[in-house]
Amino acid sequence: MKIIDAHIHFCQEPYFDQIAEVAGHKNTSAHLKDQYAAHNIVHGVVMGNRSLELREHDYPDYLSYCIGLDSTCFNVDEVVQQAYLVEKHLQRKNCVGIKLYPGYNHFYIYDSVVDPFYQLAMQYKKPVAIHTGLTASSNALLKYSHPLTLDEVAVRYPQVQFVMCHIGNPWLVDAIAVIEKNENVAADLSGILEGRIDSMPDFFERKKGYINFLKVWLEYLDNYDRLLYGTDWPLANISNYIEFVAHIIPAKHHDKVFFDNANRIYDLGL
Repeated sequence: MKIIDAHIHFCQEPYFDQIAEVAGHKNTSAHLKDQYAAHNIVHGVVMGNRSLELREHDYPDYLSYCIGLDSTCFNVDEVVQQAYLVEKHLQRKNCVGIKLYPGYNHFYIYDSVVDPFYQLAMQYKKPVAIHTGLTASSNALLKYSHPLTLDEVAVRYPQVQFVMCHIGNPWLVDAIAVIEKNENVAADLSGILEGRIDSMPDFFERKKGYINFLKVWLEYLDNYDRLLYGTDWPLANISNYIEFVAHIIPAKHHDKVFFDNANRIYDLGL
């Protein structure tokens, strides 16, 4: 089975080095390439961090990226200039979308200040990935990253394909409601596991309440065309994550979730 990892980070800095080590990995391009080869992962989609400068977003051929407006580079007073830089990225073949970081940035994604980026997404026919759910920083504000905020912007921009990152975890019921209601909303399954898990059978037993809850609502949605495999690498162990997603997704839908949906939504041409 071919796999696309639809949500990773590719950032050389101490924070990512540390979480990679906890997950049993090394935060290097060589290590990631080896792990991808070992697990038949043919491509990854980087969620951009830290800069809008073109020179800061050069990636190996097996990676595409979404240009990210994280808390280090998003500024409401400089949206015109930022939109200009984002457009330069969207003109690149390997830039396959835009990534927004509500929660880390204190704004609602339906605020008019974000409209220039949605308009660019429409113009270039590229999706907008949006962080939803819990955050890694205590300085973030969860009211901005709740999955229900995506409902309003999905209605306002029906031509834009949105990807709800982390499927709104832990607000799974609300996330499923937004996905079911809005045909232009998909979700990636990244960021649910952290670190390395020594025994997945023990993990499934310990977390069976949460896992059964997640499976129930995925079955309620019953639309596996809009779910994407993703790890949030280097947050989680790759082998663990493949086993986890294979456990929660019915086998007959594995090809869709592990490969087909990301290939279609991010227009990877694989």
